[in-house]
Amino acid sequence: MRATDVGIEIGTGRSGPLNAITDVEGVRVGYSTIVHGAGEMTVGQGPVRTGVTVVLPHGGRASTEPVFAGYHRLNGFGELTGLEWLHESGMLSSPIALTNTDSVGVVRDSLIARETRVPGRMPIMLPVVGETWDGILNDISGQHVTREHVHAAFDDARTGVIAEGNVGGGTGTQCYGFKGGTGTASRVVDLGDRHFTVGVLVQANHGDRKHFEVNGVPIGHVLTKKVVPFPRMSEITRVPPPGTGSVLAVVATDAPLLPHQLNRLAQRAGLGIAKFGARGDNYSGDLMIAFSTAAHGMPDQGPGARTEIGMQVEMLALEYFDAMFGAVIEATAEAILNAMLQAETMEGRDGLTIHALDGERLASILDRHGRRRFSLRE
Repeated sequence: MRATDVGIEIGTGRSGPLNAITDVEGVRVGYSTIVHGAGEMTVGQGPVRTGVTVVLPHGGRASTEPVFAGYHRLNGFGELTGLEWLHESGMLSSPIALTNTDSVGVVRDSLIARETRVPGRMPIMLPVVGETWDGILNDISGQHVTREHVHAAFDDARTGVIAEGNVGGGTGTQCYGFKGGTGTASRVVDLGDRHFTVGVLVQANHGDRKHFEVNGVPIGHVLTKKVVPFPRMSEITRVPPPGTGSVLAVVATDAPLLPHQLNRLAQRAGLGIAKFGARGDNYSGDLMIAFSTAAHGMPDQGPGARTEIGMQVEMLALEYFDAMFGAVIEATAEAILNAMLQAETMEGRDGLTIHALDGERLASILDRHGRRRFSLRE
């Protein structure tokens, strides 16, 4: 179940019809989920609990057409490739893929192999691939993600309702010591007679249980690790202290934003991550990317591409940004909670188990504090 299924409201904003990143017209999301094996881990054989997520920002347009984009780093113990060119050009010219830490290379190579076969695609490509570390449950060093899994995620890419929880790159993750995963949410921003959508997809693998709170209620002090167990660090080799992990946030909007404005939107996704108590821990890669689908007809920016001297674009006025900031903060936070509530308890390598956060139990705790709704809508 999702947050709204148990009556938990994050903020007061209005969600889109799907309450998902796919509420932004044309955005597609696909998954490849890899789950096999059980028992004692043998590197290279498993057990395997991982996958690939792809976000296609271009909709029905050719993938050779870039979109304006920006990014933000809350804490950099992680990887999101292709950011130097994105920073330099302000444009996203590839799909976005999310996977585990040790599979970034094969996913990146697979994107290059796939995209360079597209007619009209420039011969030089710097794809955007992000990662979170899923080594508690997954034989991460076995590098089980292959090119075929990347192709499968593309084949699965769709608009409309998308899966959450133990899917794609979020399959083997944890969040605040509960089962983490992939989550999504959206908000609609009404600006005069115009309406824009902000959608967020997260891969949540971060946070320390004792810091976890929802709508101001310290859930981590109620559902402690004695109440809902989490694998002891002595059971997990080569894992830094609590709080270790990462969170990736992909922000999409149809509002007319330029790259420097999208940097600001990505930055506010970090406030959404912090809403449940995350602190950008030292061993956490907390990275956010934001893109706008509003500008149409942008030419390929590759070497030798024939382009017009310039093009006209629209830019949202600064006075409307507070509404946009509020939307991305709420959507990011709700996407994280949806990732946790949609996830199911999972046993992984060496019999280690990460338990899911029970939505009804969470709602009951919030009710005792009168905080199932953070503030009542008018």
